[in-house]
Amino acid sequence: QVHLVESGGGLVQGGGSLRLSCAASGLLFSDTAMGWYRQAPGKQRELVAAISSIRNTNYADSVKGRFTISRDNAKNTVYLQMNSLKPEDTAVYYCNQDRSFGAVLAGRFDYWGQGTQVTVSS
Repeated sequence: QVHLVESGGGLVQGGGSLRLSCAASGLLFSDTAMGWYRQAPGKQRELVAAISSIRNTNYADSVKGRFTISRDNAKNTVYLQMNSLKPEDTAVYYCNQDRSFGAVLAGRFDYWGQGTQVTVSS
């Protein structure tokens, strides 16, 4: 059974940085692709960044050059380093995982963790 715990969110001024963490359990972490998603008020959840089991990465156009996804298989944890934050990055951020990179890119999951709130002030 998959269990996901996101952390690291907070309130930050525009231009600032945050590092999100997601601890995952339930699947063999090193064999899974991981993704970070976000949902702003009144909007659909969207993919922010994804990393495959062999560390291929994919980013939403809106965060390219500012966000970096990474993983530590020894700690069963995926990270999202967010730099040059903008008010439009304000959202609840979630992670998820699947053995299929395509499934992570699609983001259609039945289970989600509690997420972590990121608020960027202007």
